[in-house]
Amino acid sequence: MRLRPAHIQPNRIVTNPAKNTAPETAPEWLQRKERGSVFLLRVMSRISLLLGRRLSRIVVYGIALYFVLAAPAAQNTARKFLARSLGRPATWLDLYRNIFAFASTIHDRIYLLNDRYDMFDIRVTGAQQLHASLAGNKGLFLFGSHLGSFEVLRSHARDNPYPVSIAMYPENARQLNNALTAINPKTMQDIIPLGQLDSMIAINRKLKEGSMVGLLADRAVGPDQHITLPFLGAPARFPTGPFRMAAMLKYPVFFMSGLYRDGNRYDVHFELLSDYSEFLPADRDAAVRDVLVKYVAALERHCKSAPYNWFNFFDFWKAEDSTHD
Repeated sequence: MRLRPAHIQPNRIVTNPAKNTAPETAPEWLQRKERGSVFLLRVMSRISLLLGRRLSRIVVYGIALYFVLAAPAAQNTARKFLARSLGRPATWLDLYRNIFAFASTIHDRIYLLNDRYDMFDIRVTGAQQLHASLAGNKGLFLFGSHLGSFEVLRSHARDNPYPVSIAMYPENARQLNNALTAINPKTMQDIIPLGQLDSMIAINRKLKEGSMVGLLADRAVGPDQHITLPFLGAPARFPTGPFRMAAMLKYPVFFMSGLYRDGNRYDVHFELLSDYSEFLPADRDAAVRDVLVKYVAALERHCKSAPYNWFNFFDFWKAEDSTHD
């Protein structure tokens, strides 16, 4: 049976329970296979560390051009997003800038995970509020997205005493993680794998120790409940799992983005969405909805600020037209 797209009104949540709360099977992005090979990733990593960022960056231009020409699925979905964020049809130059920004952040990850922060111009906003929330050895959540670089977060951790752990679903990026682990094994020490029985216990333990726990909250990693919200002019579904976890554990939630601004510059933003420790259990559903609305609003604002930083290379709005039996 085909379900019609849910009706949506500006700044209102769609309340059709069949579309918003039913658990889903593995999402499209998780079913896609990785491109490239471990060998090539290892070679690129070694060349980058040997020659330095400036010389090895020449290869990034060619890699970006290759994927613009050889990845039609990513090209089509990038066009749809860029048209929404730019307010006009995307050109080939727009597509190249999008893929190039993605390739640049992957390339820079090699240096960021090896603590070579001196190579970058990293500008941070919202850190004062972040530190105030961390006072008293109280942990917090950092909810990022597939917008910009999440690894640049580590640059902020180097200048303050608060440890950072990253909760992530390891399967979809196993090749890249294996390659980077071979270059610097320490990079995986603070990774909390999601999708395991003890994931919640590990996250709660880190929070109690006063850590910041970061995760990407714009994609579901498996069966999850969703809420449909207006996003860049059309309804899109967002998973509630990360927000329900934060509400249950009762810790503050910050939005985080690390936007690539060309050259060697990154802009890191922290924005308090809510402090879940102030909510009573009876208010949990309303609290989840409220913070998710704030998260989507922040994500949309940053997408418009840095449209070429969008790295969700699948149809983010496709779920609204999906077919269910």
